[in-house]
Amino acid sequence: MKKVALSQVKDELSRYLRVAAKEHVVITRHGEAAGVLIGFKNEEEWFEYRLQNDPRFLERIAAARESLGKGRSVRLEDSGE
Repeated sequence: MKKVALSQVKDELSRYLRVAAKEHVVITRHGEAAGVLIGFKNEEEWFEYRLQNDPRFLERIAAARESLGKGRSVRLEDSGE
């Protein structure tokens, strides 16, 4: 993780987007963390990020885990698919 001042990021955004594809860049304002720049190496990483942060997807995962906890599950091998 790299820390960079906001003024520096504003002046060199393209450069820090390339850095962010390899590691998160913490953007600071007056020495305090103010945000994070997250880059993606390719479209697949972008898709995964969107999926992992989609509230509908997260709700479905939570519901599936709850069903599993209550014993309401079907093994993939038994589902006929």
